[in-house]
Parts: sequence; structure tokens; C-alpha cells
Amino acid sequence: MNEKATSCFLISRFISSIFETMLKGKKILIGITGSIAAYKTILLVRLLIQEGAEVKVIMTNSAKDFVTPLTLSTLSKQPVLTDISTTDNWANHVMLGRWADLMIIAPLSCNTLAKMANGQCDNLLLAVYLSATCPVVVAPAMDEDMWHHATTKNNLQKLKSFGNTIIPANKGELASGLIGEGRMAEPAEIITFIKKHFFSAKELEGKKALVSAGPTYEAIDPVRFISNHSSGKMGVALAEELQRRGADVVLVAGPGTATPQVKAIKVVPVVSAEDMFNVCQQYFESADITIMAAAVADYTPAMKATEKIKKKDVQLTIELQKTRDILKSLGEKKRQGQVLIGFALETNNEKENAKEKLVRKNADMIVLNSLNDKGAGFAHDTNKVTVLKKDNTEVDIPLQSKTAVAHDILDIIIHTYYA
Repeated sequence: MNEKATSCFLISRFISSIFETMLKGKKILIGITGSIAAYKTILLVRLLIQEGAEVKVIMTNSAKDFVTPLTLSTLSKQPVLTDISTTDNWANHVMLGRWADLMIIAPLSCNTLAKMANGQCDNLLLAVYLSATCPVVVAPAMDEDMWHHATTKNNLQKLKSFGNTIIPANKGELASGLIGEGRMAEPAEIITFIKKHFFSAKELEGKKALVSAGPTYEAIDPVRFISNHSSGKMGVALAEELQRRGADVVLVAGPGTATPQVKAIKVVPVVSAEDMFNVCQQYFESADITIMAAAVADYTPAMKATEKIKKKDVQLTIELQKTRDILKSLGEKKRQGQVLIGFALETNNEKENAKEKLVRKNADMIVLNSLNDKGAGFAHDTNKVTVLKKDNTEVDIPLQSKTAVAHDILDIIIHTYYA
């Protein structure tokens, strides 16, 4: 083995050893609900214990129809809790909710999902969930028709809006005998997921990051404006991933951009392209990493009416003028050591346009979105991108959740500039 290969091997082993010990000493609270998939949670508990985690288990009464408390208490080496009180004991749900570093509800049944989405509290598991101060991740399990029902989708969306993380259900053989979506993620997948999203190394500790997200509104009059369909979801996902990696993050958020679930992120709301330009100039100088993911309007009305423009029987002509180019202005003042990343949303000649933008804006990377890719771009929860780097290399990131895309983009940034 040559010197370079030996070095790569040792680095790989070192990273692997860190990954394998991520859960050592972590306090994990497992919630089990009434689903046939509860049998998988036995292995999940065992894997967590093998990883060195401290595990406590809470079960709903219906979960006991599928797995026994004795099995889980033996594996976790802790008493399994099912009721708020027994004849001689009271389960302190508040302290349980404060004890854990992470709460995992697996499987999450359709019934418990509905209760969580609507704030019901008729058992110990729900009382602990509502008291939890730690992150909560859920792994749903149900039959395909239930999984695709509009009510289920709405309940899952509500859970996400509360700040919970959802591990998507898999496609496979279901309890009904059908093949379809709704199968709970496998225990090994859950372990990998929580390591990746909650206990990953803080590679960017001490770094400052600036992210822009969402659209801008360019006023025509006090009522109307020019804008686009950006939801800001990709920018928010990047801001959250940067914070998870240890960075101190400022998010410059255009109108309608969702509030990040990570409270440590500083959010600066803006409205117009000029607002966003000014705020980005303010925070750029101290930023180590800057990611301009916002869909900033390229043009704004030259004259903005002070009163609502009345509808008339003649055509209305609005003169537009160019907005100031935020990414280019930052590229012109970028200092040694700063990493500047832009986004390019294209509909034709995608790579050619993105490569030209990379050079013209003096960026270090351009993340290319194509509106020709199904499930990518504005408004979707998923995305598919190509990262174009300054050294003329590129990395394709397949269609997946925007959270997963953000994770992969950060992996590329860290590998390129901080490894």
C-alpha cells in the first residue's frame, strides 16, 4: 500500500471510528405504539445498547399486544413504562421528557400520529412527548392506503411544523400482505439516520455562516408586488444543517420563508432585493461560509406608486430596472479563506449557464437546480441538484428530501475546504 493509499485508509478508519462511537453515553427515549412493526423495535433497542447508548422504553397499552415489556426491559436493562401511575409508583413524565438527548417513537401508528398532531394526552407516551425538551424523531408504520390518506399527510405535516423529524416510511411487504409504502424503516436505517441528523461531528465548530433563503417582493404599489414561487425550504434546510455541524448561522429570510426549527439560528427577515442586499453586506465580512440560496428578483419597478393603482380600460406599462446583484457583489469583496456558494435555477442550457455564473460571480461553488427535473425546484419538499466546483469537477445529488440534499451539500463543502 503506497503512502497516499495508507493515509486515505487511516483517515477513513478514523472517521469510521468517530461515527461508531457517536451514541456512546447518549440518553435515548424509545416510544412504542400499537403496530405489528413493534417487533423491529426490539432490534433497535439492542443496537442502541450495543452502541453504548442509555435507553429507556415507554409503551402504549396496545403496543403490549405485539411485544412484551419483559423483552424490552431485559434488553434495555431498565423498567419499561406503560402507565402514568401504578399502585405504588408514579412515572414522572416531565422528568422523562427532560432526561433524554433524543426521543424516538418507533413504530408510530396512525392512531398515535393523529393524537400527537392534535395535542391529545391520554397515555404516558403522549404525556412524555408533550413534555419533551429534546428533539423528537418518529418512524411511521401503517398500511399503504392509510399512509397515502389525506388526513395522514396532514397530520405528518403538522408534526413537522411542530419541529419533529420524520423518518420516511419504506416501500415493501406490509402486514396486509400487500406490497407498497408504509413499512417502518429498518432499525439499522434508524440508527444511521439519528447519527447523521442528531449526533454528527461538529466539523464547523467556531465557524460563522450566512445563508439567504426565499423570494423577495418588489413593490408595484402598496398592494401589488413582483415575486416568484420560492418557498425558502432549501435555504432553511441548509441553515439548519450548518447549525447542526457546529456553525454560528445567520439566515436572511425573504417573505413567506418558514421559520427554522433550530432556535439557535439568527433569522433576519427582509422583503425586497434591496433589503436582502443590505443585510447580506452587513453579515458577509465576518462569515466563513456564505450560501446564497434565495431566489432574488432580478428586476424591480423603477417607480413604486404610493397609492393603489386603479384598474382602467387601458393597458398599464411598468418600467423595470435591474436589482443589485448580491452574489456578484460578495464575490468581488471575498477575502482569502471565505467560501462563497451560489444557486442557479435554470430551464435550458443548465450546466453551461451555471458554469458561466460560477466564473462571473467569483463563487467557489454553484448549486444547479433544473426546473426540468420532476420533484425539484420551487415549493417541493424534495430536490435534485448538481454541485459545480471551481476546480471544474461536479457532484450530482439525486432526488431526495431537501434536508438530505442540504446534508450532502455540506459534506461536499467540508470535504473540499475543511477536511
